[in-house]
Amino acid sequence: MRILITAGPTREYLDDVRYLSNASSGQMGYELARAALEAGHEVALVSGPVTIPAPEGCELYQVETTDEMYSQCEQLFKDCDGVIGTAAVCDYRIKARKPGKIAKTGEAITLELVETIDVLAELGTQKGDRWVMGFALESQDARFNAVRKLYSKKCDAIVLNGVSAIGSTDNFVEVIDQSQETVATYSGPKARVARELIAWIQAHIARG
Repeated sequence: MRILITAGPTREYLDDVRYLSNASSGQMGYELARAALEAGHEVALVSGPVTIPAPEGCELYQVETTDEMYSQCEQLFKDCDGVIGTAAVCDYRIKARKPGKIAKTGEAITLELVETIDVLAELGTQKGDRWVMGFALESQDARFNAVRKLYSKKCDAIVLNGVSAIGSTDNFVEVIDQSQETVATYSGPKARVARELIAWIQAHIARG
């Protein structure tokens, strides 16, 4: 298979210096890329800004903003068998990015935010006979929100994990498929969880 994997955070600039982002390290996505390569698959890895090296043998595409990530993924997805969306994409961006650097005035400022494009949902609408696996990092109403994302993003399966995964080398995940049931759980080092997830994909949602 040829697998598209998204990883890391995206950035949305307020001005030319400051930006909105999150604490995603990208490790889960990079471990999935490594596990997929070890299993004999081709990997196109689209990554936001991270400090970890990409696995040897993958095609690495570095992006910064959500729009850049979507544009790159849209091009690559056409030639892939499926996508794993682990990237922690910014949900909002500044409506009007300010040129230069916003000066400190001693007074409060108000910034208007608008939603960014939903990268995985857009790919889901284009999937045809390809498969889509999403990730849902939730802290409240976790299962409800994960199932909602499963359908809104047109995923074949979604991986639910908690906020404790951020910055940790370990993870605990639940795989939820279109039956809305938890069909697998994995825990331990992210490298091992990644190998187990790739094996699950091969057995359950990969086409052909």
